[in-house]
Amino acid sequence: MVTQQQSEARVEVADVVLWGEKIAAVAWNREKGIADFQYRPEFLKQNTQPAPLTMPLSDRVYQFAGLNKDTYFGLPGLLADSLPDKFGNALIDAWLAKQGRSQASFSPIERLCYMGNRGMGALEFQPSTRGRTGQSHRIEIDTMVSLANDVLSQRQSLMANIEYDRQKEKAFEDIIRIGTSAGGARAKAIVAWDQQSNEIRSGQITAPDSFSYWILKFDGIQHNRDKELNDPQGFGRVEYAYYLMAKDCGITMMDSHLLQENGRAHFITKRFDRFDNGDKLHVQSLCAINHLDFNMAGAHSYEQAFSVMDKLELSKDDKLQQFKRMVFNAVTRNQDDHTKNIAYVMNKAGKWRLSPAFDVCFSYNPDGLWTAQHQMSINGKRDNFQREDLLAVAKIANIKKQDAEDILEQILSITTSWLNYANKADVDNKFANYILSTFRLRWFE
Repeated sequence: MVTQQQSEARVEVADVVLWGEKIAAVAWNREKGIADFQYRPEFLKQNTQPAPLTMPLSDRVYQFAGLNKDTYFGLPGLLADSLPDKFGNALIDAWLAKQGRSQASFSPIERLCYMGNRGMGALEFQPSTRGRTGQSHRIEIDTMVSLANDVLSQRQSLMANIEYDRQKEKAFEDIIRIGTSAGGARAKAIVAWDQQSNEIRSGQITAPDSFSYWILKFDGIQHNRDKELNDPQGFGRVEYAYYLMAKDCGITMMDSHLLQENGRAHFITKRFDRFDNGDKLHVQSLCAINHLDFNMAGAHSYEQAFSVMDKLELSKDDKLQQFKRMVFNAVTRNQDDHTKNIAYVMNKAGKWRLSPAFDVCFSYNPDGLWTAQHQMSINGKRDNFQREDLLAVAKIANIKKQDAEDILEQILSITTSWLNYANKADVDNKFANYILSTFRLRWFE
């Protein structure tokens, strides 16, 4: 049995906690650069499967040496999903510099423990290396934007300025607390929002009853990009317009808004892994739950997503919903449709379902290596789709042809009105018209 122990300087073994129960231990093998994962004997007596496809309940020690370390960092997908992505890691690296530690010395296990109980989903990691999170207090968005710009610009003076400025040091602690948890490459924060007073607080601390839990995507961040796609100021408006259009297409999404300040428009969306009382849902991306590497553009397909849904025993309604999202992505050029942008949630009874859609936005660069084509294939294609390709996937997913046809016609009809949605969100007119020119509205006739 993997046991809990730690060296004086480094955490090498951690407990994995789900809904207050220690379910497993994970140990880091520095020589091999991989982790050993083992469920606790007490947890094996239950019938809850947090990783049913890659690590079904067993007393064996799991390790995955063959997984891409740029994606999974030597961890099982179950745990790798809890690690921060580009922006969160940039914040951690800045914190490490403040501690006088190198990035190489900070193992993936330590990164998990750094997250502690602050990650997305319901998994938590002990011992937490960040200690208590303190009191809930107001957060100023403009200060967070400024610090996010500094971190992503890798300004050499950042740490020195923080060391000698107590106010900046406090703000740095705030952005570390709220910015390391959310996934994705772009700068975002986990916040609690009072919609009546418009007050923003840290979303990592239990907030007063008038607050609920949200993800805030910062607008106006320099060097804010996902692979080859820059994220210019005003992109939050584009995402909000897509949100409005997707909702009208029948795509399930969490409540979302634009939060405006100082000429910026931040996209803010309610968390689907949290209830308003702070209770958590277990979340796994498609990348994690079946080890389908999101960094392998074109290697995976929507057909595989439907296969995973079958294995998780998801409902017919979930399948229809996933088909809608696939069609919407194809029509509206959301080509950053990789396996981390599909997720599943599990409740305490062990029942899985498709998560609400997220990261639904224009994502197309005809000259790029990544988003010139879709990340996931449709009937073996990543571009130049025809109606028959969509129907072929529907057949594999056991969706009736007429249902698939109806979904396609509905989405084509609604997305034709893109400029109306762009106008509601005050998207730049020139950019809105360019986006419309890329839509595949006539491809599926």
